[in-house]
Amino acid sequence: MEEMRSKILEEPIIDYVISVDMSICDLVEGFERAHGFMAGHVARAVNILREMIEDSEATRILSFTGNLVATGLRGVLAQLVRSGWFHAVITTCGTVDHDIARGTGHKYYKGDWGYDDTVLRTLEIHRLGNVLVPVESYGLAVEKFARNLFEELVRVKKKWSVYEVLWEVGKRISDEHSILRASFEKKIPVFIPGIYDGAFGSQVVFNYTALGLELDIISDEKKIIELVVSSRRLGALIIGGGISKHHTIWWAQLKEGLDYTIYVTTAVEYDGSLSGAQPREAISWGKLKPTSKHIVVYGDATIILPIIVAGVLCRLEGKR
Repeated sequence: MEEMRSKILEEPIIDYVISVDMSICDLVEGFERAHGFMAGHVARAVNILREMIEDSEATRILSFTGNLVATGLRGVLAQLVRSGWFHAVITTCGTVDHDIARGTGHKYYKGDWGYDDTVLRTLEIHRLGNVLVPVESYGLAVEKFARNLFEELVRVKKKWSVYEVLWEVGKRISDEHSILRASFEKKIPVFIPGIYDGAFGSQVVFNYTALGLELDIISDEKKIIELVVSSRRLGALIIGGGISKHHTIWWAQLKEGLDYTIYVTTAVEYDGSLSGAQPREAISWGKLKPTSKHIVVYGDATIILPIIVAGVLCRLEGKR
């Protein structure tokens, strides 16, 4: 019992103070020393992500929800795709819509949660949380881009996998902060299991009769399966919940679960939702290995993700 007690009480909490000249690296180190409460989880997320990146035999997946692409975090996500840290992306159609809209020069604006939505509708402004999206910056912009793209693609062939179409999208976007541009440049596939749940996917449906473009979703699923099955070890950084989270951990069952997992979320587990489900629940399904290294960080991804990424960069730079 005494040996067990000593093992549990191995690491004391250490105080730290903030100074004007401290770096983000110092801050993350402070989080690790301070430990409580989510600070300790952020520090562990940094350590797991760094280990996952440095594991040359690990296949790594970046998973996130499309709402984040409406914010300035889009640049960080594009940076992650371009960094070479990940071999694939699993996300939602919202990512495609927002990336096309913003990548073709249409602006989104700072707003407030308390704006009157009836007034905003009269002014033809969409609201996504505290992000404002003028009507002309979204639907019509995405639809026009999609229609022109589809007319070009059907001249080459009628049937395309989704990730190939998205490379073609990225090829036509000249924006260094574009996620799809980064995926095209690095030839990292972006998988959208819910491709029809958004403006871009809807245009495939609306234009099918006229153009005959068909999305081969099965080929995308086969590509994911091939990626998972051929992996020696499997890891994922999963931001948010929904279909992008579940699709990532669902196919991981083919390798008896993920070896490395970081969840960044605001969803709680007490309603039984997949979005709020903890890694320990995923272990029961074989979506995570019992031996996996995992952590959940609760908080807004627009704050948490940049800190985690900065912390990993600090550790990698320090090692070099």
